[in-house]
Amino acid sequence: MRFKYRYFLCELVLQDPRWKQNISHGTVFHNVREAVVRLHGDFGVAACTLGMSVKYLNAYTGIILLRCRKEFQQLVGSSLPFITSLDNRGQRYACFINTLHIGGTIRTCQKFLIQYNRKQLILLLKNCSNPEERDAIQRSIASCSLQEVEEPELSADEDIG
Repeated sequence: MRFKYRYFLCELVLQDPRWKQNISHGTVFHNVREAVVRLHGDFGVAACTLGMSVKYLNAYTGIILLRCRKEFQQLVGSSLPFITSLDNRGQRYACFINTLHIGGTIRTCQKFLIQYNRKQLILLLKNCSNPEERDAIQRSIASCSLQEVEEPELSADEDIG
């Protein structure tokens, strides 16, 4: 039997952006686990911890991809809004976690994230004050795509060896 998973694409919003460099996979996992313990008790943490993991964390953008078993997605999803701070090595960072998308695969979350970032760039484009900023944002919007990396093919003329 195959286990099905759900992926939570979340945005970590810290009160002070300078703290983002101190956040790690383990910190996020521990704090989500503690939130599940507070809300759902021993059963909740036992059920959720079994298949839960932090698949992706970008400390600079604050994007988190959290995986959990499909049967227990509601336990994890209901716990995320109650995270108001991250505890890391004795320090507490005030924050909140904004759930952007819940998907069945990492690929669907990637597609959603590209569309989300494109919309955010368009909002920034409306607030540009000078032409240089406008051109830089327009280039960023044009480069938002999910493309396969192509391997260069060897031609018959090239010497291998």
